[in-house]
Amino acid sequence: MFITPAYAQAAGDTASLLSSLIPFVLIFGIMWFLLIRPQQKKAKEHRSMIEALRRGDQIITAGGIIGKVVKVKDDGEVEVEVAEGVKVRVVRATITNVLSKTDPATAE
Repeated sequence: MFITPAYAQAAGDTASLLSSLIPFVLIFGIMWFLLIRPQQKKAKEHRSMIEALRRGDQIITAGGIIGKVVKVKDDGEVEVEVAEGVKVRVVRATITNVLSKTDPATAE
């Protein structure tokens, strides 16, 4: 009659199941090392850079504003002096780069 070859074949064994999963595991492993892992590393470095901000650091924001940190607040904000007498509140997460770090004050 009209029986397809798929019904006539025996059930698949574990070797064929394993061989069909290997490419997916390899693709996930390659994606992990090429995309996910470097992105997590970069986010961790950015987080540590933001946590290490202190008064006097020269920074660049995501909007391209260059300024000097005047005050570091606890609620996720930083007060930045853009020009003499012009201060701007900036969200910490928007800081993309620290141009120059100030040396910590020595206790005398």
